[in-house]
Amino acid sequence: MKRIGVVAKPGAAGARGVIVELLAWLKARGHTAVLEKETAGLVPASATPSLGKPELPAQVDLIVVLGGDGTLLSMARSVGDQGVPLLGVNLGGLGFLTATTLEEMFPALEAWLGGGMAIDERMMLTARVLRQGRLFCEYGALNDVVITKSAMSRIIDFSVSVEGQFATAYRADGLIISTPTGSTAYSLSAGGPILDPGMDAIVLTPICSHTLTNRPIVVPATQRVEVAILTDQEVMVTMDGQVGVNLREHDTVEVRQACTRIRLLRFPQQSFFSVLRAKLKWGER
Repeated sequence: MKRIGVVAKPGAAGARGVIVELLAWLKARGHTAVLEKETAGLVPASATPSLGKPELPAQVDLIVVLGGDGTLLSMARSVGDQGVPLLGVNLGGLGFLTATTLEEMFPALEAWLGGGMAIDERMMLTARVLRQGRLFCEYGALNDVVITKSAMSRIIDFSVSVEGQFATAYRADGLIISTPTGSTAYSLSAGGPILDPGMDAIVLTPICSHTLTNRPIVVPATQRVEVAILTDQEVMVTMDGQVGVNLREHDTVEVRQACTRIRLLRFPQQSFFSVLRAKLKWGER
């Protein structure tokens, strides 16, 4: 018997019906479902046990994420070093991480139960904000760590060091520090390169740099990236676009490869290039 966690985006169209169908499917096969607490609110008549998002990963063998990439990113940060695999099922939108379609959900579960699904391990980032030389806060990110100005702020001045060596100074609207997984997210829209998500690397992509020679650069994941804020205005650092911290002048954002890795399920025949063709219409336009 397997214990399957279920997490859904509350506002996703049709999520309630999918959850009801999934719970019935698991019960018919003798498996135990555990709902994330907010997800349980979508099916109040169900007697299915529920747990908070931080507690769920330690109690299940697999987590099915129903929604979009944002839902999966939020769950990935909660998984941390628990190592429980995630099956992302797309209920709408682009869905690079939730690449499994709704029609493929039950075949994917059958394949996983039979040991027939491939598992991709993705690197994560750890971002630490240092204020006056002391640790102010620390967060994880699967896609990216983004330093950006507020709507009314002027251009940000900041400097970047890699593994303790000064790399460059920027005057820009911000900087995206992404994993290979995040290379197809915000970094891509800002002109960054696409990296195979199985790689271990860190991508630095400036946002609207006022120096034309500043271009995106890829560094080894083993190297530490430090960004020093040199401007006294409203600046924020966000992790995966979901967790944000206001920065001050002279704050330093230190980003490095996290010790933990996220495990994502996929069909063996589904390659990264097939996802690019499906999601970006690669080679068609």
